[in-house]
Amino acid sequence: MNAKNRRNFLKAFGFGAAGAIALPAFGATKFEEITAYWDDLGLGVQDDTSEAYWDLVKSQFIFAEGLYYFNNASLGPSSIAIQNATKNYRDTLDGFPSRYMWGGWKDEKETVRKALAAMFAVDAEEIALIHNTTEGMNLIARSFDLKPGDEVLLADHEHPSGTIPWEAWQESKGVTLVRPKLPILPKSIEEIVTVYEKAITSKTKVISMCHIVNTNGMILPVKEVSEMAHKRGIFVAVDGAQSAGMFGINLADLGCDFYAASSHKWLFSPKGVGVFYAKKKSQSYLKPLMVARGHKDTSIRRLENYNTRNLPEVLGLGASVAFHHKIGAVRIHNRIFVLKNYFRKKIEGNPKFKLKTPKDDSLSAAIQVVEILGKEVRDVKQELWDTYGIDCRPMTGFGLNALRFSFAIYITKEDIDYLVNALEELA
Repeated sequence: MNAKNRRNFLKAFGFGAAGAIALPAFGATKFEEITAYWDDLGLGVQDDTSEAYWDLVKSQFIFAEGLYYFNNASLGPSSIAIQNATKNYRDTLDGFPSRYMWGGWKDEKETVRKALAAMFAVDAEEIALIHNTTEGMNLIARSFDLKPGDEVLLADHEHPSGTIPWEAWQESKGVTLVRPKLPILPKSIEEIVTVYEKAITSKTKVISMCHIVNTNGMILPVKEVSEMAHKRGIFVAVDGAQSAGMFGINLADLGCDFYAASSHKWLFSPKGVGVFYAKKKSQSYLKPLMVARGHKDTSIRRLENYNTRNLPEVLGLGASVAFHHKIGAVRIHNRIFVLKNYFRKKIEGNPKFKLKTPKDDSLSAAIQVVEILGKEVRDVKQELWDTYGIDCRPMTGFGLNALRFSFAIYITKEDIDYLVNALEELA
């Protein structure tokens, strides 16, 4: 990309009206210097079906030389815009620590909350600003006053951060954790819902489930499970670590009671911040993990009351939402399915490969898992890195023996061509 196009693209990622972050009152001149070139160039009307557009998006992410990064499902990068905004907030805080740690950014924090609420189509009073998914799942698992003999459903593909909190806070006091087995390649949403439905008994109190499992990228039908569970008076808690920011999500429509997500994956936020949603009528069941002055606050803010915390990263999350909004949620949603299907079409039909992620768009998205038949996955992962500079995640559980690839918005079709060529050479 030439220098002019790069400068023009950088201009485009200012803070739009929706999901905008207010300029800090202290150090504003420096912030304006950083963001002076972010004027909107009308990217909302440009042709996003062109690969040139997505080359521009890719230019906002600076990776190590020679790295092909297909591991966003483990940890996402922050774009240049998000890095710059977060660094500025950090400088501002260090310039006047006491002012900005305790009260100086109160309005800015609320702006971040409102931007996230708008992104997920819920009320701002249903959003808490936490550290990560693990914290959110602990918050849920610790809160419930379950009794010995009560049951919590946790399917076998749940992430350890979604199961260990239930083991520590509930199983240890006699609550039964029921672990139904999910199919690796379900043919329909109904097939998955049936797994949960058959596992329910009169003692089931909570269903805790991933939105997208990290093992093979399968999307679980949160909406359908929530509708089925609520008819029986059962709460639904969702681990959204792999879904938040990947595609469009309307939490009100999904219907779950609770949803916890790390924003450092598909929202590209600074590390160590996350999002927690609690439906208004379900909030009364939650208790804060930590208590400090203000713990009697009846609003959802009581769940994020840490006294001192890393506020530049919290406000940097607001910059992440602004970046997401500037590109456009619909564009991002559509793009990841374009990439998914582009990759699958290049792999399908080759007898050397076996896709181990469901095909239908209702059952998978930007995470795809593929086995090279006859090869040990750890060996293939190492060779991909040593020979081609490709970083991905080997998945060994559930008999997968497969490589997990993440197709985030900085991945281009040219990158996928390079990946598939490498896989074919290794196979």
